[in-house]
Amino acid sequence: MAYDDSIYRRRDPGTDPVGTSEREDPRYGGDPGYDADTRTSSSPLTGRFMGGEPGVGADPEPVEPTRRRNVSPAALENVFDDPAHGEPGRDRIAVHLLWELVLLVVVAALLFLCNRDYPDLLRGAQRESLLVFGTAIGLLTLGAGLTLRIAAPNLALGPVAVATALHFAENSDRGVVQTMLPALVAGVAVGLVIAVLVVGFHVPGWAASLAAGLAVIVFIERRSAPVDVQGEYDPTQHAVYLFAGFAAVAVLAGLFGTVKTVRRAVGRFRPVGDPALRRGGGAGVVVTLGLVLSTVFAAAAGMLLAAGGTGPVAPTTGIEWTGLAMGAALLGGASAFGRRGGIAGGLLATVALALFIRYADERNLDIAPTALAAVLVAAGLVVTRLIEANGRPRAHAERERDWVEEPARTSWDTTQAQPPEPWTSSLPGQPTDRWGGDRWDAPDR
Repeated sequence: MAYDDSIYRRRDPGTDPVGTSEREDPRYGGDPGYDADTRTSSSPLTGRFMGGEPGVGADPEPVEPTRRRNVSPAALENVFDDPAHGEPGRDRIAVHLLWELVLLVVVAALLFLCNRDYPDLLRGAQRESLLVFGTAIGLLTLGAGLTLRIAAPNLALGPVAVATALHFAENSDRGVVQTMLPALVAGVAVGLVIAVLVVGFHVPGWAASLAAGLAVIVFIERRSAPVDVQGEYDPTQHAVYLFAGFAAVAVLAGLFGTVKTVRRAVGRFRPVGDPALRRGGGAGVVVTLGLVLSTVFAAAAGMLLAAGGTGPVAPTTGIEWTGLAMGAALLGGASAFGRRGGIAGGLLATVALALFIRYADERNLDIAPTALAAVLVAAGLVVTRLIEANGRPRAHAERERDWVEEPARTSWDTTQAQPPEPWTSSLPGQPTDRWGGDRWDAPDR
C-alpha cells in the first residue's frame, strides 16, 4: 500500500510561501503565536529561513521617539481668542498690575509737584475745572481704549469731539438737552457708518474711522473763527459726580475685561490668521457696539470741553485730541493689537495727562498738543510691546512638562503587546505509534 508522504517532505520555499493555509493546517498542530502579523513582521530569523542573507528583513534601527503635544481641554479653554486659535494658558495680569503701579507713582509725583508749586490748582474752582477737564479726556480715553480692545481703533474720536463742542457752543442757549440730543444722534450715526465699513466690508477700523473723521472735519472747517459758548450751563457744579462716574465706568470695564469669556468675546475681531477672513457674527456685533459707544463718549467729551472751558471753542481738526486719547489708552495698558488691557491703567493715565497739561499751562510751558500726543503715542507703543511680550501665556519652554513621549510608528505594525515566538523549522510532534493505533484497529469494512 502506497502512502502519500508529501506531508513529511520539506516544502520548497519558492512554491510554499510561509503563511499559507496548509502551513497552519490544524492537523499538524500549528505554531503557537504564529499569525499574520508574525509572518509580516521582521526578524533576524526571517532572512535566514527565507533563503536571504542574515540580517535581511531585520527590524530597522530604532527611531527616536516623536514628541506630541498633549493639551487638555481645560487648557484649550484659556486660549486668547477661541479654543481653535492661540496658545494654551492664561494671560498674566500681573504685568498690567505692575505697570499700573508705575502709573500710580507718576500720578503721585505730579500731585506732589502741583501741590508744591501751585496749590490752588488742587483746591476750589480750579480743582472743579480740573475734574471736568479730566472727565472729558477720560471719556475720549475710554472710547479709544474700547476700540483698541475690540481691534478696531477709532481715529474719528477727536474730530467728533471738536464738532460736538462747536455745535454746543453755537446752540447751548436752547438748553443742554435740546442741544446735546442732535449731537448724540449724529455721533451714533457716525459710529454706525464706521461699523458698516468695518463689519460689512471687513476692513481695518483705523482706515474706516479715518475716512469718517475726514468727513467730520469738513463740518468743522465751515467755521473760520472760534465760537463763543452761548449757553450758561456750568458742568463744574457736578464735577465730582462726573469724574466719579467716569472713574467707576473705567475701573468696572477693566475688571470685566479680565474675565476670560468677556475678554475673548470683546477681542474676537482681532485676526488670528489671514486678516481678510471674517471672524463671525458675534465679533461683528461687538465691534458695532464698541464703535457706536466710542463716538457717543467722544460727543459727551466735546460738550464738556466746550461748557467747562474758559474761552471760545477753536475750530481745529481734532487730530490732536485723537492722538491724546490713543496715547493715554496705550499708556494705560491697552494693546495696540487688540484684546489685552489693564484694570485701572486708563484712569491713571487720564489723571496723569490732565495734571501734566494743567501744570504745563501754569508754568507757561509752550507745548503743542500735537507734540504731546506724538510723545504719548510713541511711549504707548513701547508699553504695548512690553505688555504683549510679558503678558502672553507662558512660553513653550516653560510648558515642556505638558509634552509626552510617544514611540514612533513604522510601516510595519510593531505595537503588539509582546514579540511573537520565533518560528523554527522543526515539525510538530507526531505520535510514536505511527503505524498502529486506532487507525488499524477499526473494524473491517
